[in-house]
Amino acid sequence: MNIKFPKSPTLLLALLLPGLVALNSCAPSGPSRSGYMAGVGGPVVQRQVSNGPHHPAPAIPDDISYWDGDGAVGSPMIKINRGQQKAFFYKGGVLVGVSKISSGSEDHATPPGRYKIIQKSKDHKSSIYGVFKDKATGQMINDNVDIRVDKIPPGAVYYAAPMPNFMRFSGGIGMHTGYLPGYAASHGCIRMPHHMSEKYFENVEVGTPVIVE
Repeated sequence: MNIKFPKSPTLLLALLLPGLVALNSCAPSGPSRSGYMAGVGGPVVQRQVSNGPHHPAPAIPDDISYWDGDGAVGSPMIKINRGQQKAFFYKGGVLVGVSKISSGSEDHATPPGRYKIIQKSKDHKSSIYGVFKDKATGQMINDNVDIRVDKIPPGAVYYAAPMPNFMRFSGGIGMHTGYLPGYAASHGCIRMPHHMSEKYFENVEVGTPVIVE
């Protein structure tokens, strides 16, 4: 089939512009529209590719994470490598699991050092970060709220960010279920896939060493 295009550049642009706009609307959204907190404030749903009831699946398929520690014995220890964006789990000095992570962003870097688990909280929620949603429609207004500085807009409701399987190891920083965009993006915590945060949570105790490199 022969397609004849108009010779006029202006007319050609007019014909192509709607298609270009449609393509642009399908472009990947930025971090502020990532859907990270899409499930907060709505019904609890177990997603088909599960990352817990609140968080979408990782932006990039996870072919890194695994767990082989159910039959292993020995004292637990976690080593977090920010350069590799991985958390390594050891029992008795033997590597039994690896989890893909998203550590602190450039503005909120996860501090390196040697720590210990100081708190475990199964259904933890952030005391600082969350989202604003329209009270009437449930539509997202702002998915990156710091309640210390952001005022709740009229007609909006604030939801604290869910952090299932929270394992605190330094101040307000810990490991927990969270969205993994494929790079360091958190406010300092270590986000993990839900199934890995469950395994890590089940196999650590208060006092378990955590090394951040």
